[in-house]
Amino acid sequence: MVGEMTSNSAPGRDDEEFWRDFLTRGDGMERRVRGIFRRIPRGPRCQLCAAPFAGPGAGMIGKRRSSKNPTMCNSCFQFMADHHGGAEVECSFLFADIRGSTTLAERMGTAAFHVLLDRFYSTASSVVFEHDGSVDKFVGDEVVAIFFPLLSGERHAARAVEAALALLRATGNGEPDGPWAPLGAGVHTGPAWVGAVGEGSHTELTALGDTVNTTARLASAAAAGEVLVTIDAASAAGLDPELERRSLELKGKQLTTEVISLNVSLAPSPIG
Repeated sequence: MVGEMTSNSAPGRDDEEFWRDFLTRGDGMERRVRGIFRRIPRGPRCQLCAAPFAGPGAGMIGKRRSSKNPTMCNSCFQFMADHHGGAEVECSFLFADIRGSTTLAERMGTAAFHVLLDRFYSTASSVVFEHDGSVDKFVGDEVVAIFFPLLSGERHAARAVEAALALLRATGNGEPDGPWAPLGAGVHTGPAWVGAVGEGSHTELTALGDTVNTTARLASAAAAGEVLVTIDAASAAGLDPELERRSLELKGKQLTTEVISLNVSLAPSPIG
């Protein structure tokens, strides 16, 4: 995917074992190649491998925006299209959305709000790529990002928490003059089905399952400038065990969810 798959044992449809190995092996070369791509100045980029679509770097790499799915480069899209299927793997998720976006849109007007969203999409993509994650999708005023071993290594939970805090800072949350995009975020770690879905131009890499749904609920419950991190994610990320815990009743969840609240205005890093 990142550096174009060249395995002699091409996966068959729904080849779960192939996908599990692909997503969890934490291949160092894949991460190094992606690290090079994201350091080449210029956006927009492929949501998976971070290759730039424009500028001198794009010409040297040879990556082009896919004509069938503009969020991916040609090689990543072709890999997704050729090798459908996926597997349940341990990974981490970050959801972050703009608080009060309906009121903002009404006050700013359509054109200005569109500019704000474009700025948010660009900022969020850069932050996620810088922290070795993958942008799953943008849904209105929300970004959904996945962190898994292939891209993020074994510290995927820590990278997701770091990305959440970095994104809030990049949007001005915690600043004395206030944010240009007031964000609340949620981070959760757990098993999820990750793989290629769809057909033709609608093919994409996505994630499904309760872990994804829980993260979405966390983001909805977070206040502006706050990151809600589940205990599972906090433990995997190495957060300070002395941080205060809260119990939340999330919509659609039968049991309460134990979380740690991180305020972006706090100076010390909570990750050891």
